Amino acid sequence: MASTEPDHDRREEDDVPHADDEDTGAQIAPIVKLEEVAVSTGEEEEDPILDLKSKLYRFDKDGNQWKERGAGSVKLLKHKESHKVRLLFRQSKTLKICANHLVIPSMTVQEHVGNEKSCVWHATDFADGELKDELFCIRFPSIENCKSFMETFQGVAESQKSKEENQDASAAADALDKLSVEEKKTVEEGEPAVAEESNKTDAESKDTSST
Repeated sequence: MASTEPDHDRREEDDVPHADDEDTGAQIAPIVKLEEVAVSTGEEEEDPILDLKSKLYRFDKDGNQWKERGAGSVKLLKHKESHKVRLLFRQSKTLKICANHLVIPSMTVQEHVGNEKSCVWHATDFADGELKDELFCIRFPSIENCKSFMETFQGVAESQKSKEENQDASAAADALDKLSVEEKKTVEEGEPAVAEESNKTDAESKDTSST
């Protein structure tokens, strides 16, 4: 028959009241005093358009397979002055940057074949400190989040296209104005020379007729 003494002894020990910790009133000063340090994320001049939890992959051409880059948060950030929008993906724990590129008019995002929670796109990425052509795939917890990402991404790309066209039109208009001013200036500067040459011709004709 198994003995119950260990359990009994344990119950007795649990019933023993513990003395409250005595407050001696002593104050222990910290060995090292730490000062608050401002941490810059590089996102201070940008406003978030989108921020969603997701998992990012990139296509490895050498291995011909998808490789996970990390699980974290994908953001679309709009610069307050230039109004350019970039995509930024950080890992949730380490905050390591896994994707960092501008959203430009030529970009398109498409649903990944066979998975409504994932989508793919090409980009010239700068996450590793140098420009690389990458094929990304991102997976979301829900279909709704995936659709929201795709719609926002595509909307940004189209808005950047309109902005780029407006900038080109403005640049062309400025160039035409400058050309018109230069042509007008050239004509105005050329008129006295023509008049002077005409007067000179009249004088020569008079001299010839007098002889």
